[in-house]
Amino acid sequence: MNKIDYNGRIFTSWENSGNGEVNRETLFHYFQDGNLVWANYAGGGIIAGHLIATMGDDGVLDMRYHHVNEKNEIMTGICTSTPELLESGKIRIHEEWTWTSGDRSSGRSILQEV
Repeated sequence: MNKIDYNGRIFTSWENSGNGEVNRETLFHYFQDGNLVWANYAGGGIIAGHLIATMGDDGVLDMRYHHVNEKNEIMTGICTSTPELLESGKIRIHEEWTWTSGDRSSGRSILQEV
């Protein structure tokens, strides 16, 4: 797969495990500089969140994230995000994540470019 250009793209949560906190009201605004990728996110129960990642040669993101939810809790985690380029030219991201705070459970989610 050619490297993905995430810069300027906006995503929303399309699917999420029950122990996840983001939903379709959460918007992720992505930025990129070379292999460095980061995003700001908020909405759907998230007051403010950030993620930072490095992108491998295959476009896969090795990510760390943190946010403050509506309960005023700081939540943190790690994630591996694998992109899928859709026929429309938009990106779908398949994520496998683990909380590094709270109950330290794991889950899967899908982000879809809006």
